[in-house]
Amino acid sequence: MPDLNVGGQAVIEGVMMRSSDKISTAVRIPNGEILVKTEDYKSLSAKHKILNIPILRGAVSFVEMMIVGIKTLNFSADIAMQEAEKEEAEQKGEEYKVEEKKSNGWMLALSAIFALGFGIAIFFLTPLVLTDYFGITKDALMFNLVAGGIRLTMFVLYVWGISFFGEFKRIFQYHGAEHKSIYAYEMGDDLTPERAATHTRLHPRCGTSFILIVALLAMVIYAVSDTVFTVYMGVAPVWYERFAVHFSLLPLVAGVSYELLKISGKTRENALTKFLIQPGLWLQMITTKEPSKDQIEVALAALKASLGIETEAKAVENNPAA
Repeated sequence: MPDLNVGGQAVIEGVMMRSSDKISTAVRIPNGEILVKTEDYKSLSAKHKILNIPILRGAVSFVEMMIVGIKTLNFSADIAMQEAEKEEAEQKGEEYKVEEKKSNGWMLALSAIFALGFGIAIFFLTPLVLTDYFGITKDALMFNLVAGGIRLTMFVLYVWGISFFGEFKRIFQYHGAEHKSIYAYEMGDDLTPERAATHTRLHPRCGTSFILIVALLAMVIYAVSDTVFTVYMGVAPVWYERFAVHFSLLPLVAGVSYELLKISGKTRENALTKFLIQPGLWLQMITTKEPSKDQIEVALAALKASLGIETEAKAVENNPAA
């Protein structure tokens, strides 16, 4: 099975798809219509050869996709808010006027910083503090096994918990629709809801699997870094020293994890790879849900637009309110 250069993300009532040269976001509005926004896209690693070095390109892509993800989520949120305001105006018998909204680069940057900061505080810093509190400080490997276990447990409980909320459940369904659509494309199948629905919703090259790889790889790399720190400093690092060292190595962890994820996608039929990717696929049983054909239709609209394939969905300008 080929591993093609297409990826995506579920958003509010829709899906974002990214190809090698376009990013398209499709959103279903209450009247049943599908709106699609498409933008030209070229990754930084494609623009600058020096950033396309293995491992470095993974760290760059991690930051780049986080920004793209927040931007597409903002777009879907804007569409949802517009439709809510329109419905409210109709109920009041008033005329609804779409106000032009200008994108705010500063707000987007602050959103990205806040999201990153929140993730680091909850899933990066907290496990270190808790493990240090338990008194596991001298053994570098044991410390990072415990911290990594806490980190994974917190993440699994987090996604499991939010999966019960209606809005998140629908996002997880769109996540499943994204995977099914990509599978249909990779298999050379007809890009129709009926055909895409026959494919699995679990994909080895998924952000969920990436997070799992990061968490597991971090245990090894951070155990080595803590050992080196102890050898040179003569004492085991305390939690805030570990945080400083571990955080500085996060680009390395992300970069190596990115390469491993790409390899798993390209060698997914290999027996060893199938065994190694199973934990990531099991975790996707939580982060994806079986989608409806209407949701798959939205994912396919985004996929087709990103590939330059004609779609019946309505195209909108980059500014959804313009």
